[in-house]
Amino acid sequence: EQVVTVAGGVIVGILLFVLTGITAYLLWKKFCLLSSYEELTGPVKSTPVNAILQDQSSSEIQPKSTRSKSVPFIIPPTLHGRGWINLTKEEQIQEDRNSCMIPQSGPRSSFHSLGTINPELYKFPEDKSETDFPEGNIGRLWFSIEYKQASESLLISLIKVRKLQAPVESCSPFVKIFLLPDERYYLQSKTKRKTLNPQFDEDFVFQVSSKMLLQRTLKFLVYHVDKQKKHHLLGQVIFPLKNETLTDDSKVVIWRDLEKENLETPSEYGDIQFSLSYNDCLGRLTVVVLRARGLKLQDKSCAASVYVKVSLMNHNKFIKSKKTAPVLGSPNPVYNESFSFKANQTELDTASLSLSVLQNTEQTTHVLGRVVVRPFMYSRGKELEHWNEMISKPKELVKHWHALCNST
Repeated sequence: EQVVTVAGGVIVGILLFVLTGITAYLLWKKFCLLSSYEELTGPVKSTPVNAILQDQSSSEIQPKSTRSKSVPFIIPPTLHGRGWINLTKEEQIQEDRNSCMIPQSGPRSSFHSLGTINPELYKFPEDKSETDFPEGNIGRLWFSIEYKQASESLLISLIKVRKLQAPVESCSPFVKIFLLPDERYYLQSKTKRKTLNPQFDEDFVFQVSSKMLLQRTLKFLVYHVDKQKKHHLLGQVIFPLKNETLTDDSKVVIWRDLEKENLETPSEYGDIQFSLSYNDCLGRLTVVVLRARGLKLQDKSCAASVYVKVSLMNHNKFIKSKKTAPVLGSPNPVYNESFSFKANQTELDTASLSLSVLQNTEQTTHVLGRVVVRPFMYSRGKELEHWNEMISKPKELVKHWHALCNST
């Protein structure tokens, strides 16, 4: 029994000694590995991915790497088992599987997922105002307008004129700018020598209150100066401000085709210009009151307003009437207002349109003149011609001047 006890104690002691030796060996080996890793990585600064990528691009230019060959690049034990891709023969970098561990070198291009850019989608739309000129065009004018509420100033930028039709090749144009109804005061541009396509780029200012602004009309007159310094009118542009929304921040470039000024002398009571159109599909008669000229005002003060009353009649029976907005104190008012009336095609033979120009004063309303347009049964001359042309050109606006007659 004593021998067995002694043998058992010896065996247990040997086993404890062996286990202690193995544990000490393992601890010593782990300590040696950690100390060697810290010795290699401790003095070397961490290199960001951008620097590694720059080293890659520079390695294409410089055949020798800037990294010392005596110190190999060792992957830390904690990163073993991850996927790696080859950048150069001497360096390795992990694939960007975890964006939180390795920062992006820059924003990813959408080309990888969307393909190439179609340049046609990024082209500005072609400005056809420089190329599309209708037949018979005598020129086109570009300008911009802006209204400053605080200073009550109307700012006008005269930009350019193109395709002028001058009587001579060596045209020297300039522009006069009026703010109607005041035709006594105007602003004038510089004269451009020997060109049919003048570029002005000039700014002008009119003082006008916000209450009166929408009752004013811009008028541009384009002239040519000959060698004898005589002025020849090439065309005009009439632009009413009542349809425009003018604020401090709205500055829009506008273009208008030049119109020939009617050189005929006004009739005794003045003249009125309007357009007629008939839509046979909708049974709609449209009247566009454009302007009047040479009116014999009963009261010439600026407070007196002039407007046009348009009436539709059938067999001299009143059907319906509409009025334009009043224009203050001008013998040459500009309206540019459109009115529509329901009229069946069977009623056109007995229908008629009456346009009366009236002036409101403090005391009463004066009829300055009147014109009636109607079919063959009721009229002759220019009024009949205008009516027949409207019938022969459905859905087209037919424009004419008409002499006003005494209302009686």
